Amino acid sequence: MTRTTRPRGGDRRGFRPRHVRLTEPLVRDGGVLRPASWEEALDRAADGFRDVPGDRFGMFSCSKATNEMNYTAQKFARAVMGSNNVDSCNRT
Repeated sequence: MTRTTRPRGGDRRGFRPRHVRLTEPLVRDGGVLRPASWEEALDRAADGFRDVPGDRFGMFSCSKATNEMNYTAQKFARAVMGSNNVDSCNRT
């Protein structure tokens, strides 16, 4: 059996075919998921973040992300969420 070389992540076992993927956001109402607009879904997500105090929020970023992405992640955690709970796998 010959195995071909693929780029990282090229072995897509476990990924769902496109026709099975979600095409619109779902929100939970009374324990049941229903389709929603992007605006409603993002508003609900933002409301959920607002309810979390800074000392209960943590941000973990990846060393494989760009410096800019890691900077943005820690800035979001500190400035928006009011949390100093920021870590990454860079130090492990």
